[in-house]
Amino acid sequence: MSIVIDLDRERQERPTPSLDALTELTQDDIQKVNQAIIARMDSPVILIPQVAGHIIAAGGKRLRPMLTLASARMCGYEGDRHVGLAGCVEFIHTATLLHDDVVDESDLRRGAASANAIWDNKSSVLVGDFLFSRAFELMVEDGNLDVLRILSQASSIIAEGEVLQLVTANDTETTEGDYLEVIRSKTAKLFAAAAEIGAVIAERPQEEWKSLDSFGHNLGMAFQLVDDVLDYSARQATLGKAVGDDFRDGKITLPIVLAFNAADEEEKSFWRRTLEDQEQKKGDFRRAVGMLEKSGALTATIERARDYGAKAHQALEPFPDSEIKTAMIEAVEFAIHRSY
Repeated sequence: MSIVIDLDRERQERPTPSLDALTELTQDDIQKVNQAIIARMDSPVILIPQVAGHIIAAGGKRLRPMLTLASARMCGYEGDRHVGLAGCVEFIHTATLLHDDVVDESDLRRGAASANAIWDNKSSVLVGDFLFSRAFELMVEDGNLDVLRILSQASSIIAEGEVLQLVTANDTETTEGDYLEVIRSKTAKLFAAAAEIGAVIAERPQEEWKSLDSFGHNLGMAFQLVDDVLDYSARQATLGKAVGDDFRDGKITLPIVLAFNAADEEEKSFWRRTLEDQEQKKGDFRRAVGMLEKSGALTATIERARDYGAKAHQALEPFPDSEIKTAMIEAVEFAIHRSY
């Protein structure tokens, strides 16, 4: 089933934003990052590179490490420390994906079988722990206490976000504030840290650290909110997972929070049955999409993503215009306008 929601028809007259410019400008460094990742996930315990290699080879846009590379370049950094730190960021992200799939009991990751589906939950959790450890080794090797503080703090906040998501799981009474706190921790914090450390290693003023932290935070918030919408509107081939996964898993995302708040008693009963009680039957997903459209929850979620996108754009204003800055701005547009 494919449901495509036209949220902004006039966009069709403009070029579609992409990550092409950012990818091209960081291409040489990304290749070095990939080489570092391959070297660092090696282990005499053969299961470790097998599981880690599976999820890393599954692709993804490498957006988080690209933020480290791009922010360092925008800040005028000319060394090579950003390569190892970008690898560190990717290891943290990959470790969280392995853990997420176990917690969510997911069988798919980016359209392919998840690591826990191929091996088992224990292997995925322990290899995720190994990647976290590798990330900390890279932080220590860099030797900068500010970098270590920023990335280690991000790791602990991500873990807090995971636990908070468990607390709010399948709870239709979840507030918008509660949900935004989950994605601030789970998603936006690593985006923020990835961008900020570029300014740190370039030895830029702390005002620029804060600007890049704000840029990454707001980009991460926008990225996740659009993901929430995509689960009810995009095709599997584009999104990298089956449409409706969040619904089938009973996940409470912002569109659900907004729709539930606008629902009458009959509609609230539907949401409680399908999401809290996990009693779903044929046709429920289509009905859910209809209710989300009727309430305006999908459009409202995109509007919130746009607000965060505008803040991300504003955060880059202190930096002089450059090719890499333009590419970072386009990355914000891509995050908001992709696939719907």
